[in-house]
Amino acid sequence: MTEPYRPLADRMRPRTLAEFTGQAQILAAGKPLRQAIEAGHLHSMILWGPPGTGKTTLARLAAGAIDAQFLGLSAVMAGVKDIRAAIEQALQARAAGRQSVLFLDEVHRFNKSQQDTFLPYVEDGTITFIGATTENPSFEVVSALLSRARVYVLKSLTVVDLAALLTTALQDVQRGLGGRQIVIDDDALQLLAGAADGDGRRALNMLEIVADLGLERGGQTVITREQVQEVASGTRRRFDKGGDQFYDQISALHKAVRGSDPDGALYWLARMLDGGCDPLYVARRVVRMATEDIGLADPRALPMTLQAWETYDRLGSPEGELAIAQAVVYLSVAPKSNSVYTAWAEARADVEKYGTLDVPARFRNPTTRLMREIGNGQGYRYAHDEPDAYAAGERYLPDEMPDRRYYAPTPRGFEIRITEAMDRRRKADPDRK
Repeated sequence: MTEPYRPLADRMRPRTLAEFTGQAQILAAGKPLRQAIEAGHLHSMILWGPPGTGKTTLARLAAGAIDAQFLGLSAVMAGVKDIRAAIEQALQARAAGRQSVLFLDEVHRFNKSQQDTFLPYVEDGTITFIGATTENPSFEVVSALLSRARVYVLKSLTVVDLAALLTTALQDVQRGLGGRQIVIDDDALQLLAGAADGDGRRALNMLEIVADLGLERGGQTVITREQVQEVASGTRRRFDKGGDQFYDQISALHKAVRGSDPDGALYWLARMLDGGCDPLYVARRVVRMATEDIGLADPRALPMTLQAWETYDRLGSPEGELAIAQAVVYLSVAPKSNSVYTAWAEARADVEKYGTLDVPARFRNPTTRLMREIGNGQGYRYAHDEPDAYAAGERYLPDEMPDRRYYAPTPRGFEIRITEAMDRRRKADPDRK
């Protein structure tokens, strides 16, 4: 009987820690996790990292190290009923003297009540829990479970890691492609490794595809660079809309703009758009950057970002993306100021601190006879009738509040001129702080 087909990535799944690729930061000799697995002293854990970095494989190896029953569930398909069935199996195994590992893939997709279902069995030792997630467990895993499991961070595989993984698959006769006499030059292999974008599973899947496209020559299968490029052209860089990578990359873009680095900003913009991010989302965030980090140091920044947003809305991709890139570069090289941003935060804090203070009577509009009779508008100084259109000595805050200086312009860009104007007016107010 013919053995059923198994993808190359599944066939090449590591059987021992020695075969495991990458993750030296947690699996190198002497690291706590490796010591725990090799000693058979397993603890509950959460494996957090991008796709294709070995989370499921590591969970299986850990369970195998203590000869535990491996109960694997995917949060995408499993429900409370499935968890209870797995717990029942674990209870039976425990009665027979055997440990059980409950592996829950995509644990971040389980809600609080679903996670609470198996929490008591983690506490009493019925199961050792291993969760896998591509999302930050601090936000997605309930605190009670998080406190009972150690978090290990897995990283994207490097090109060197992936090239080694592909080479092993090409040479392995039993599980890989070693029996097919495949020939691929190092340049094409490196291209394939780079196209996998840190994902071991993707690398092996692409290798299997390109091997089937190879040219048969003299009993050998020759893989050319052109064939690798053809397969790699259909892949996208990783970008999890709404997930950690999404927010990490927009954070990097914002910080590059704030740090006045147009090259870094363009790189992160390109990464996001290449990964499938909605350009209109980026356009909105760029507007925020203009108000938060440039402010009045360059008043042209805000209208430029709004124009970039409108340009993309009118032209779409790819022409409109250039307008967003132009705005990003402009913000990066513009003088920086967060003075209005911080002033606004301080003003809001005072509103919360002092509560509902009355508007001074001199600032209230005397629109009716009654309002005039009770003093509204009396004592108001019309600024345009004052020298330099400035009512020196007037206070516009509630009378019960102390003086405040929320806005402190920076010595950069247009705010230099604002500072000069404010200094002239303050000289006319010698009694004010």
